[in-house]
Amino acid sequence: MTQKRCFPPVVDANTRVLVLGSLPGEVSLAQSQYYAHKQNRFWSLIGDISGENFRSLDYPTRLQTLLRHRVGLWDVVAEAQREGSLDSRIRNHASNDLIALVESLPNLAAVAFNGGTAARLGMRALQGATGKVEFISLPSSSPAYTMAYAEKLKAWEVLRSWLVEPAPVDAAPGSGK
Repeated sequence: MTQKRCFPPVVDANTRVLVLGSLPGEVSLAQSQYYAHKQNRFWSLIGDISGENFRSLDYPTRLQTLLRHRVGLWDVVAEAQREGSLDSRIRNHASNDLIALVESLPNLAAVAFNGGTAARLGMRALQGATGKVEFISLPSSSPAYTMAYAEKLKAWEVLRSWLVEPAPVDAAPGSGK
């Protein structure tokens, strides 16, 4: 089996919602991008919730825009053996230090798990986390999880209450814009 490793977290001190996946799939690993598979609905779901067209943005701008909406990304699994992209094929995994990340984010209000494997492993890894952070299990954005998009979106809309309207890009703090 092939050893796979996750990407670094995409967070900053303003992150209010942390979306945790399980482990990047083959296409994401090949492109070194979160949710790179064209049929993965993550960017569409988060776009519909935030009002941003993430699909039209290049990858670095997607990440910057995500952070402007105070959403962060990471994975529950730091590394594992896995053939292919299915979570059911994950073997001998090592977890990321989720407690350390959660406790380092002063504005974090919610941790959302993108799919069942992320929720199962992530909840276990976060036992004992301090603070008042809400845990949310979401249906996977993966094309392997065949729920209709409208149903996925309805479940993901729970995140909307934690998103913050970003300031215009050209507005300086205190400028009144």
